[in-house]
Amino acid sequence: MTRHSLLADSAVRSRSKKPGYYLDGNGLYLQVSKTGSRSWIFRYTLNGKTREMGLGSVTAFGLAQARERAQRARQLLADGIDPIEKRGEERKALDAHRTTERARSKTFEDAAREYHEASADEWKNAKHAAQWINTLTQYVFPKFGSLPVGDVGKVEIVSALEPLWKSKAETANRLFQRIRTVLNFAAARDYSTGKDAEFWQQVRIALGPNDRARKVEHHNSCPYPLVGAVMKEVASGPSSSVVKLAFEFTVLTAARSGETRGALWSEIDEDRLCWNIPEERMKAGRPHNVPLSARAVALLAEAKRLREEGIVSSEMGLIFPNTQGLALSDMVFTQLLRRMRMEYTMHGFRASFRTWGSEQTKHPHEMLEFALAHTVGDQTVRAYMRTDMLEKRRQLMDDWAAFIASNSSASIPRIAEKTGNLALSAPKTGRKTPENRRKTGRLKQN
Repeated sequence: MTRHSLLADSAVRSRSKKPGYYLDGNGLYLQVSKTGSRSWIFRYTLNGKTREMGLGSVTAFGLAQARERAQRARQLLADGIDPIEKRGEERKALDAHRTTERARSKTFEDAAREYHEASADEWKNAKHAAQWINTLTQYVFPKFGSLPVGDVGKVEIVSALEPLWKSKAETANRLFQRIRTVLNFAAARDYSTGKDAEFWQQVRIALGPNDRARKVEHHNSCPYPLVGAVMKEVASGPSSSVVKLAFEFTVLTAARSGETRGALWSEIDEDRLCWNIPEERMKAGRPHNVPLSARAVALLAEAKRLREEGIVSSEMGLIFPNTQGLALSDMVFTQLLRRMRMEYTMHGFRASFRTWGSEQTKHPHEMLEFALAHTVGDQTVRAYMRTDMLEKRRQLMDDWAAFIASNSSASIPRIAEKTGNLALSAPKTGRKTPENRRKTGRLKQN
């Protein structure tokens, strides 16, 4: 292509009809394409490499403006800076600023409703979905719903929950978890930065003890400092070996009773040391994999020994069968605890695990929920199913097993032994016993 010198805007208009590069000087060119469009090009060499930098169209920038832009590029080159790279960095910074501004315009209520809609397939039913958003609408949105989600901090959360923390403890606890879910969702969508476990621990400290909620929970669940002592006593108790193994396995894996009682050898992945429970056996209707702690693996080894020695057998492939080779009764653990005069329920040990994880560890809230097979968002499910997250969840289960093993000497409160024997009861007032008749003189003398 031929090159020409430009003197003024009139030259640009008159001499730029043919396709080619028209030199103005010092690396500035007018480029005319085959279609007739005209634009400014700055050509330069840096580190032995020739590059062309677009400076905009002729309709947007006149000759004087193009020269100014080329001059700024030459100044950068004089400082050893590639003008194309510099412009790319500036554009990225501008995009980031615009993204930040858009994120700042996203309020907490916006994020909550977006999460609620995105999780439409996750709710148990329409009633559950409505309750989830309605509690936020009633108690939280009036407090900080209009605040940019990135500006929601400990002060805002505490001020919203404090009036309910003791008077409506259960509602307050649910709101705490829902606020946490919304903020995690906002961080995942880059509307805000995430909050770490210490942030949430500080919120709980600021709110103080939730006595009423604890009383409700502890009525059926074992306080986590006592779990090790309960396990130790069960292990030395009168129940069968299979029941003892099943009990401990259930607690260690934070599983539901039915999941353990129906557990099959085919569900155990010995290579990955993982228990893969199919969707048809799960309450949430989705498959669930449980990384096994060393202690849980040892329990399975003992169960396998019982099978190999013919002490137990099951054509169904059950890990913990009863004497007939069928699944253990759904009352087996309840009866075990009653015989030992403990007020706890089997299901309550899941709450023990959850409370321990929240109060004694820095494991993320979502990881604890996933370990309990509670419904969480699809993105969270996919994340915690990944191999790397499986190992992080294994650490959670190892920590739980270690905590139980190191806390086995506590004293366990007992239910008072009932004395329902009528023979021990005092006679009812007015009952005509021989002794009473003598005292009243109504017993006939022979």
